[in-house]
Amino acid sequence: MRILVTGSTGVVGSRLIPLLLRGDHRVTAVARSPASRQKLQREGAVAIELDLFDRAAVNRAVQGHDAVINLATHMPSSTTRMFWRGNWRENDRLRREASGTLVEAALAGGATRFIQESFAPVYPDRGDTWIDEATPIAPVAYNRTIADAEAHAGSFSSNGRAGIVLRFGAFYGPDAGQVVDMIGWIKRGWAPMPGPRTAYISSCSHDDAATAAAEAMALPAGIYNVADDDPLTHEEYVASLATALRVPMPKLPPSWMTAIMGSLGELLSRSVRVSNRKLRSMSTWEPKYPSVRDGWPPVLAQMAATGRLS
Repeated sequence: MRILVTGSTGVVGSRLIPLLLRGDHRVTAVARSPASRQKLQREGAVAIELDLFDRAAVNRAVQGHDAVINLATHMPSSTTRMFWRGNWRENDRLRREASGTLVEAALAGGATRFIQESFAPVYPDRGDTWIDEATPIAPVAYNRTIADAEAHAGSFSSNGRAGIVLRFGAFYGPDAGQVVDMIGWIKRGWAPMPGPRTAYISSCSHDDAATAAAEAMALPAGIYNVADDDPLTHEEYVASLATALRVPMPKLPPSWMTAIMGSLGELLSRSVRVSNRKLRSMSTWEPKYPSVRDGWPPVLAQMAATGRLS
């Protein structure tokens, strides 16, 4: 198939492109910088520059492709900056406007498959109850546009076309900026994870997200959770990272800190025990790391090898 991929240089896209190429797909990869486009071309993709807010340009780029995989995001540059609402404006536009423009172009261009990235931690707090795709999402102020992006993808599904939404768990990997920040805090004796110690966090490694996106090329239309098999509580999550770092267990924030962290603090404090059963039953996908507890040692080893772990 001929596939157009946005966000091709991100933590998921950079892992997905080689998988698609090895699957004998013809890949058009969207990238901003000349250096990134040159790298993609060396890998075997057709690399292009594309303004995702330019409808005419998007229509031209998508024309003739069988599928579109939209992984385009614009994350704040640090964990601290994530708490400032204004730093999410570009990401909001990508989800609210660009995703719709891509769907329109895919429909006009004759594509039969549209895959949209989404975010599993947007589910409401359900304590220790497992959460499946039937649970309505509950966005907060800073990420309400997740619902817009999902709706655009859903509108693609008709007349034999498949719109796919992949709700990824909380990302981690050797090139994750938030992991670097988390490690720094834990080494100082603190863990920036608001909410009860018993609240669940459902994780997803960058590698597992990429293989799930590749599997989505054969999935029926619908929404799929992409998370590890064994979500951990906040306390277990922090303890597993501290153990892998060989440092003492850090302190978790007191409950009153959640309120002063705004809507993002409210979201991060939720207990979301996300089930991946639907994806596993509908495909051959399985997580490389059943739990973040299993993923930390290889991730830290990769970070050490590349100088990201001081």
